[in-house]
Amino acid sequence: MAQQALPEREARLGRAMGADASGAAPHAVVLLLPGGGMEHSARRRSAVAAAAVRPLARRLVRGAQHGEPETSLVAHVVHYRYRGWNGNAAHPAGDAEWAVAEVVRRYGDVPVCLVGIDVGARAALRAAGHPMVTSVLALSTWLPEPSTEGAGAPEQQEPVRQLIGRQVLFVHGTDDEHTDPELSYRLAERAKKANAEVCRFEVHTDGHRLHQHNAEVVALAENFVLGTVCGRDFARPVVDAMAAPPPLGLRMPLATGFGQSLRR
Repeated sequence: MAQQALPEREARLGRAMGADASGAAPHAVVLLLPGGGMEHSARRRSAVAAAAVRPLARRLVRGAQHGEPETSLVAHVVHYRYRGWNGNAAHPAGDAEWAVAEVVRRYGDVPVCLVGIDVGARAALRAAGHPMVTSVLALSTWLPEPSTEGAGAPEQQEPVRQLIGRQVLFVHGTDDEHTDPELSYRLAERAKKANAEVCRFEVHTDGHRLHQHNAEVVALAENFVLGTVCGRDFARPVVDAMAAPPPLGLRMPLATGFGQSLRR
């Protein structure tokens, strides 16, 4: 039986958070790529998943407005065409690539940070090849078991060469019940061989949603994003993780209370 074509839909950007009322171009843009996806699904994008990343978007915008140097940061949530990754079609990755191009069309050549969760983290890593992407934050990266994706297709490793020249941070809970943390470790290990500016933090005893240590994860996300696109200083653990060779820099524990010492 011939495979039924997926319905025609378009990706879109959510409303701009942090936009200047004067219409001035921001110093940088963050694109948030939600999770909540599935391996195969033609269902419409999840409004719940998009809503779940808005608090992080607002936190990043506020952080850019306060501190030194003060910068204007615009954040958009990317709304996918479909809920599923959908095999070789890799729809969320294509939507992420479209979103970066749309940012450049709207704002000009501004640095872009891609922040992805779950399926969105895999999409962010895939879309990092655009020349205006300067950094990628991949939270709880969803990666299928190597033998499960693509019926009858030869196994292919996740690409990493598009990450060269970008600053990349992986964050994963050690008790993730949804996607094996070792898969993100092995991907980070391969990426580190191609690009020295890759590190990975492990959130011990936390699961896929990273709820148990949410405050620390959000503080780490803010420090990394504002460091890569707003000229802020990285916290010492991030500096150490970037500099350390594998496995140390790819299994850096996220300390309880991270971020408290950054507040003055």
